[in-house]
Amino acid sequence: MSASSNVTAPIKSLPADMELVLKVIPLPADVNANGDIFGGWVMAQCDLAGSVIPARHAKGRMATVAVNEFVFKQPVRLGDILSFYSKLVRIGRTSVTVTVEVFAERHQAQGEYIKVTEATFTYVAIDDNGRPRPIAQA
Repeated sequence: MSASSNVTAPIKSLPADMELVLKVIPLPADVNANGDIFGGWVMAQCDLAGSVIPARHAKGRMATVAVNEFVFKQPVRLGDILSFYSKLVRIGRTSVTVTVEVFAERHQAQGEYIKVTEATFTYVAIDDNGRPRPIAQA
């Protein structure tokens, strides 16, 4: 596969079927030795973004129980404006699963977006002892 086939074409619009849950700009302290943003930093931001929708259902303490999938599609660069979109996948008896998609608006290409990361997380509602507790069904 050639390097050019690995590049994602910019898109002009963001997901209409997902909710914008976080926007953030990585800082110089978040850069790795290659000059890109640390993958671990991106993962931490995805975990925060992924917790927004489950918090509405858990109505109390919750914890990340699984990172079901995590795909880095493109590098995140210093100066990118990152938009984190999330969507509910499943509500179980004690858990909530969501997808998170991350789009970068490159510093020199404002108004164009590139999907840089996608992930699926499961969060579990927990009681004061850290044990799973039921989620009230709407």
